[in-house]
Amino acid sequence: MIFLGVLLAVLAFMLLIPTLVLGLQVLLALLPGRKVTPVAAADCRVAVLIPAHNESSGIVATLDSLRPQLKSGDRLLVVADNCSDDTARIAAENGAEVIERNDSTNRGKGFALDFGIRHLSANPPDILVIVDADCLTGERALEKLVAHAHYHDRPTQALYLMQAPNADPGLKSKVAEFAWIVKNRVRPSGFARLNLPCQLMGTGMAFPWDAITGINLANGNIVEDMKLGIDLARIGKAPMFYDDALVTSYFPTSADVQSGQRARWEHGHLAMILSESPKLLMQGLIAGRKDLVAMALDLGIPPLALLVAMIVSGLAVSAAAMGFGVSALPLKIMLCAALILGISVVAAWWGWGRKVISLTTFLFIPIYVFSKIPHYFRFLFKRQKTWNRTERD
Repeated sequence: MIFLGVLLAVLAFMLLIPTLVLGLQVLLALLPGRKVTPVAAADCRVAVLIPAHNESSGIVATLDSLRPQLKSGDRLLVVADNCSDDTARIAAENGAEVIERNDSTNRGKGFALDFGIRHLSANPPDILVIVDADCLTGERALEKLVAHAHYHDRPTQALYLMQAPNADPGLKSKVAEFAWIVKNRVRPSGFARLNLPCQLMGTGMAFPWDAITGINLANGNIVEDMKLGIDLARIGKAPMFYDDALVTSYFPTSADVQSGQRARWEHGHLAMILSESPKLLMQGLIAGRKDLVAMALDLGIPPLALLVAMIVSGLAVSAAAMGFGVSALPLKIMLCAALILGISVVAAWWGWGRKVISLTTFLFIPIYVFSKIPHYFRFLFKRQKTWNRTERD
């Protein structure tokens, strides 16, 4: 029983750590931040790179949101990647420079980005901005994002929000939107208060040219944005968060498509937690680099629904073990984790989520958590390892 008690205490402590980090991020995000609006040099050359795979139905809106924000001399480059539709033609007709890549073996966003960067290298910009083909760029977002990256000479991540579809959003979509706010707004805002880095989010990203060209992007990683952020952190260019620049998109309306999209993100995230978080933490501790330690701790926070499910399960197992004479320590640790998580989620909802989900919907979060459990079992037994494009509505 002593061994079982020690094992449960260690597992409980491993759940307490990401919960403490989440609680700290939420607490810091609630504090007022200092607004600094840098101004990019007038001669700063900018290229916007849009990887696009069969995006003919939505790319016009993306281009329309970007074109008015471009200065004379800026470039708007679309990589029509393995397209079987008329994405290339439509993008060209709407003011974009277009190149086409056809490679059925090397599939994935990373390969498309690498192809675009190699094309730009003949006349490189000072700042490269990456925007997904289904995203809308907010007013002056490009200017602000470029200015921040240029001023700090660091990769910069805009605030990227996904919203529930306007057409009859269901419970899962609304709760997913709230979880997205916690992940992409609250948590990075909290770490930004301490000048700590954030994860890259896949779109609305600006890079000094020398930083992005120092990284190998030609891979099929299903969470290429997380991998890119970690690789940049290792070379001393950890991404910064800048929430004054806004990029938005919508969750798919199809439940099946939305489920597949989440599975890709979450399976990729969990794989990165297992493969990268421990290594990154050790590298940061050995080198005395707080940016790597912060990236590792942030990366180590599981998806919110999974964290809730694990803590609830941990409470049940620890309580049951006490009935067989195991120490109460694991249960006490789990109770602390549950309390911190509960306060953090309620605080995040109060601070940012009330406009997204009502109190009634908020109380149905346990149903959402329960619905996600099959995703996590599939990670154990049928993990998604290859890139698949999310179908658009």
